[in-house]
Amino acid sequence: MLLENSLNATGIVAEAAVVGLLLYRRVQRRLPVFFIYCVLALLTDSATLLMRIYYPKGYGINLYLAESTLDFTLQFCVLVEVAWSVLQPVRRLLSQRALLLIAALILAVCATIWPFAGLTQITAPTPAWRIVMHMQQTVSIVRVLFFLVLAASSQLLSLGWRDRELQVATGFGFYSLVSLGIAVVNTHQSTAQQFRDLYLFIMLAFVITLIYWVFCFAQKEPPRRGFTPNMQENLLALARIAHVTRDSLSDPDSREPDDDPPEEP
Repeated sequence: MLLENSLNATGIVAEAAVVGLLLYRRVQRRLPVFFIYCVLALLTDSATLLMRIYYPKGYGINLYLAESTLDFTLQFCVLVEVAWSVLQPVRRLLSQRALLLIAALILAVCATIWPFAGLTQITAPTPAWRIVMHMQQTVSIVRVLFFLVLAASSQLLSLGWRDRELQVATGFGFYSLVSLGIAVVNTHQSTAQQFRDLYLFIMLAFVITLIYWVFCFAQKEPPRRGFTPNMQENLLALARIAHVTRDSLSDPDSREPDDDPPEEP
C-alpha cells in the first residue's frame, strides 16, 4: 500500500507538471482533448490517493471500472485528435466529415480487436476485473498500433520526434506496451492481490510516460514542416474524390435516368 501511494503521489506531481507545461507552451489550443485528459487524470488520481489514505474501503473494483471506462474513452478521443492534428497542413482542403471518418476508422479498429483480445482465457476474481482486463488489452493494442502507424509514416507526414503529436503518441506507445504485457500476464492470475501487485508496474510505466512528457513539453517545439509533395498530392487526390462523391450524391441531376420509358399521355 505504501509503494502504491508513493507511485500515485509521484504521478500526481508529474501530472501537475505536464498540465503546467501544456498551458505554458499553449499546447491546449492545438490538443484540447489531450489537455482535458491530463487535467482529469490529475483530478481523479488526486481523489483516488485521498480516498486510499482516508477511506481505503471505499475504493473498490467498481469505482476502478468506472474510472477506467472514462480513461479509455478519453484516450480514444485523444487518438482521434492527434490523427486530425497530424493533417493540419492540409486540413483546410479536407471536409469536416474527414474527422468523423477518422473517428469511425479508429472505432472500427477497436471493434475488430475487441473479440480477439478476449480469445485468451481471462481468469479474474470478479466479472468487473474481467471487463477491466478486456478493455485494457483492447485499448493497449489500439494505442500500440496507432503509434506504430504514426511512427512508420513520420517521414511522409513530415513529423519529427520533437513534434507534439509524435511525442504524445510515443508516450502512449510505451505505456501501452507495458500495459499489454501486464494484461497478458494477468490472464494467469487468480487472486485480487495478484492483480493489484501487477498493477504497480502499470502505474510505474505511466509515471515514466509522464516524466517523458515533462521532458518533451519543457522544450520548445520547432516549426511544423509541410508534407512531402508526394504525400500532399495523394491527400489532395483523396480530397477531390471525396468532394466528387459527395457532390454526386447530393445533386439529383447527376443520377442515372430510369430505364423505363416515360408513359405516353
